[in-house]
Amino acid sequence: MDAGSQRVLDYLTEVEEAAEEVITTKQQIVDLDLKRNRNREALNALKHELSDSENVKVCFGNMFIEFDKSKTKGMVQKDQEQLDKEINNLRRELKTKFNHLNEIQGKPELRGYRLSALSSEEIKSINSLLKT
Repeated sequence: MDAGSQRVLDYLTEVEEAAEEVITTKQQIVDLDLKRNRNREALNALKHELSDSENVKVCFGNMFIEFDKSKTKGMVQKDQEQLDKEINNLRRELKTKFNHLNEIQGKPELRGYRLSALSSEEIKSINSLLKT
């Protein structure tokens, strides 16, 4: 194999690896989001239970264990917070990986892709400025 063919092969390998990282990260986000939705459904079901003092059955792996309703709610909420953090971290990584893929391919960086949402404090500040 001559040097030119090797460079092309190396380039294609690098592009393929970068694209695979983007796809893998996207799939991880989808999987975590599905789990987050199941947690949201569980929290909603716990909210509609009649009393807070009763025990509920929780599925861990392939068995059900009875727990106090308030402790179960706390566990699910903690898990929900952790999932939110992981999804946000993966989304930040995805932006970087996607920009790296574009850079390898010689495409320009997407404009506005590094934008982030306003925090609740920033929104309150803007609303207070607009009201005056």
